[in-house]
Amino acid sequence: MKTSTEPLNLLNYVNGEWTGKYSATFSIINPATKEIIGTMPDGTKEDVLGAIEGAQAAFEIWRRFTAEDRSNYLEKFYQRIIERKEEIARIITLENGKPLKEARGEVLYAASFVKWYAEEGKRVYGKTIPSKSNGQRIQVLKQPLGVVAAITPWNFPAAMITRKMAPALAAGCTFIVKPPKETPLTAAKLMECADEAGLPSGVVNMVVTPDEVFSETIQTSEEVRKLTFTGSTEVGRLLMKQSADLIKNISLELGGQAPLIVLDDADIEKAIEGTMASKFRNAGQTCICANRLYVQSGIYDAFVSKLKVKIEELQVGNGLEDNVDIGPLINQAGYDKVVRHVEDALKRGAKAEVGGKGYQNDVQDAPFYPPTLLLEAKEDMLCMKEETFGPVVPIQKIESDEEAIRLANDSPFGLAAYYFTESMARGTKFAEALDYGIIGWNHGAPSTAQAPFGGMKQSGLGREGGSEGIEAFLETKYLSIGID
Repeated sequence: MKTSTEPLNLLNYVNGEWTGKYSATFSIINPATKEIIGTMPDGTKEDVLGAIEGAQAAFEIWRRFTAEDRSNYLEKFYQRIIERKEEIARIITLENGKPLKEARGEVLYAASFVKWYAEEGKRVYGKTIPSKSNGQRIQVLKQPLGVVAAITPWNFPAAMITRKMAPALAAGCTFIVKPPKETPLTAAKLMECADEAGLPSGVVNMVVTPDEVFSETIQTSEEVRKLTFTGSTEVGRLLMKQSADLIKNISLELGGQAPLIVLDDADIEKAIEGTMASKFRNAGQTCICANRLYVQSGIYDAFVSKLKVKIEELQVGNGLEDNVDIGPLINQAGYDKVVRHVEDALKRGAKAEVGGKGYQNDVQDAPFYPPTLLLEAKEDMLCMKEETFGPVVPIQKIESDEEAIRLANDSPFGLAAYYFTESMARGTKFAEALDYGIIGWNHGAPSTAQAPFGGMKQSGLGREGGSEGIEAFLETKYLSIGID
């Protein structure tokens, strides 16, 4: 299907100016059609340095704005995103591939962080501590960190920016973002919204540049006080090493391998609904989607039967077409990984109950992969050990609660986990036993602006969202006052 959309030729945004008009450009490709949908200039080290300089100068002004003033700017920013919801959603679908209905949901989700932190910024409280001396008073102050750099992923090109940018701005920090080359147009549209909201020059900046150019420049800059990153554990590990030289504050939201457990007393309809909501959003290309299912034997057959029906109903296609549930994978590398995981599972004894054989659009050779249900999964299969990032559901039959907890925790990752049980006692024990930062109990879509998002173990450091999310952009200062 042709998009019949004129290519968008957008620019970087540095210190209140649109830059790179005369620079070399790269093309952005619609993964569903292989059409060129736009271009962006290839940012340079000088562009990143310009963004740092502008952000540092703006910080000295922005930090002195009252929380109420910053809130007012964020409210205007929020309104601009809402007013341009359809435009931004369409761009997300064009460059990411997700169905338009999901893209609309992402825009609202992205906007919700701006709305939440517009208010939360007014609740950055210090405190007074009783001292042990009549001649001393103790105060604790919360102050903004400074210039913040962010590296964001392609799977949620709007929400992963605002989830970092909104609390940073609310705290009084200034912000530089490097979006991925797969989905920079969405980021540029958010910068347009910020510009239209009247945010002072330098408060927000965007530079699309090679990963190594951006990371090396911000990691060696003393003006950049914090780096926040969402992406793979491998890259997060590298960024953490780079940040050591300057002891740079760092937040990492990294890979996951989310288990989903269905116990024999679960409400089957609720468990099916939660599984579908968790697994197939963005064609399974989410860091918290269910990647491995453990279903207790007493409910196994009934669960599998109903899940099969639901999976077979999913429609695959271009996200701009009506009634599409599953769009393309982001690129050939993503497609190849899914193929590799499924082929490995089949070789090791898994049975493909639905799907199981990759295909690509016959005309454009686009990376579509059908929703796939794999039965008789085992612990040694790649799909049970590594994050597949595709619409594949492997199921392993289990017998006991203890087995479920052991298998779920047998992973270096600890981002999200899900379980379904109607027993308060069992549910409470699972909540306490699972080593994951985000847990859905009878719920498959836990993400929300007002709650902390982040993982344990090799799934990252720090939290985004909720009151915890703004703490990541604040310094705590202890003030001891002698009054005698």
